Amino acid sequence: MSTLKMKTPLLFGFLLALALPGSANAGSVVLAPVSVPEWKSVYGQVEARNSIPARARIGGTLVSLTVTEGDDVTAGQVMGTVRDDKTAFQVTALEAQLGALVAQLENAESELSRGQTLVDRGVTTTQRLDQLSTQVDVVRNQIAAIEAQRQVVLQQESEGEIIAPADGTVLDVPVTQGAVVMPGEAIATIGGGGIYLRLAIPERHAPMLKQDAQLQIETGTTTMTGQLDKIYPRIENGRVVADVAVDALPTAFFGARLLVRVPVGERQALMVPAVAVATRFGTDFVQVKTADGTSERAVVLAQRDDDDDAVEVLTGLAAGDEVVTP
Repeated sequence: MSTLKMKTPLLFGFLLALALPGSANAGSVVLAPVSVPEWKSVYGQVEARNSIPARARIGGTLVSLTVTEGDDVTAGQVMGTVRDDKTAFQVTALEAQLGALVAQLENAESELSRGQTLVDRGVTTTQRLDQLSTQVDVVRNQIAAIEAQRQVVLQQESEGEIIAPADGTVLDVPVTQGAVVMPGEAIATIGGGGIYLRLAIPERHAPMLKQDAQLQIETGTTTMTGQLDKIYPRIENGRVVADVAVDALPTAFFGARLLVRVPVGERQALMVPAVAVATRFGTDFVQVKTADGTSERAVVLAQRDDDDDAVEVLTGLAAGDEVVTP
């Protein structure tokens, strides 16, 4: 019994020393201003890097259309067909001309053969033979010209296919099947070249934007990190346009708006370890070393996440204060 009475005060004193702030096991941090990013909140839109129109190469009637908004296409894929009924009549007319010229060529070659025979017999002159030979060459050249025209018309007919200019997603189809289209008219718009988050930032912040800077994107449920991939040199309507590369960017809807925090500079702030902050009854407290020992101060903190190692102190502490840490 006497042994127990002697050990109990020692045990109580040891536990009390552990519970008191500023004990031998506690550390401390002297506060000093540090540079932290200055954030600017803007909205960015989910967009494709390139918007490429798939155009009709000839005029006519859109007889088939096989894509709609949201479809994925590959470069060279046929998305529809434009037909011009006049090309069929042009081909028929040219083929008829070819038939007539072929008959003329056969007759001219026969005349040339008879002329050669007469020259060999001395019945006709060499001048007449040269005329017949020239006539054969003229008809042959006429046949070559008509054949070339026929190939041009056939090529125009084959260009009625609407070809996807690049890999991507169909963003817009402004026409419908059966519509009359003109040469060069856009049949569909393809979004390709990668999916990015496009920002429009006020021009006063343009000099502070840095290539490859890290940004924070709010998707509604999570916070993602992106990288400033490209800053466009042209300022439009008082804003500079920039693209942000984000892994696993939600791409269900092009044009969707996401909140983005962009670093546009730096400022000085006081940071304390998150483990040094104790919250009681909705108020945050930290232990500070003083000449008389330690004292507890109420502080106002900036918004923080649960996984932050340090948190900014807005009021309650000053540079040079020594904060006690567990």
